[in-house]
Amino acid sequence: MADRLYLSLWIHGFNETNMLRHFGKMLELFPYSKLSKRGPVLRVYAIEHAEPPLFEREFAPGTEPRPILDAAHEFMHEDCACQVDTFWDLWQHKDGWKLEPTAVILSCLGSAFDNENADHLRIEFSLDAHFLPQPGVEGSLRMVQSNVRSMLHLVNDVDRVFDLERRQLWSESGVNFAEILTHALGNFHVN
Repeated sequence: MADRLYLSLWIHGFNETNMLRHFGKMLELFPYSKLSKRGPVLRVYAIEHAEPPLFEREFAPGTEPRPILDAAHEFMHEDCACQVDTFWDLWQHKDGWKLEPTAVILSCLGSAFDNENADHLRIEFSLDAHFLPQPGVEGSLRMVQSNVRSMLHLVNDVDRVFDLERRQLWSESGVNFAEILTHALGNFHVN
């Protein structure tokens, strides 16, 4: 069964005064979709995600991070979360393999926002199925390897740019994604 896949980041010195600057770095690093016809959507939440957004705005495709950060600035406090729903391009199998825009959520979480992980920045990569080979689907291993390389490239960029306390790749169900990937690759006799 498909599971949501996340990357959480904890940054040295992260606080209310610099959180949007850190979020801006993540927005600048992110490889936005060249194929999506929709632009990013900014949402700012107070207290917890169960509350309706304080602010919501859709931007045109290709919008740079600065206008997004400027729009979030007046609403962001330590009890708020800023979320950008956007897309990046991944290989997907629908009537053959195609590079398609795939939903992703980039988040900045204030220290007093209701957040069980207490992470500072988070990337929701969508479903883990985009990163797991599908037995019986021709070309699956090669295309999924490309998707995994895209994710690893982003993680390496994050490591290079941020002074991290730690980072964690995790799934919604709590299952270890590395173990699932190793098992799936074993079905293809790849080490």
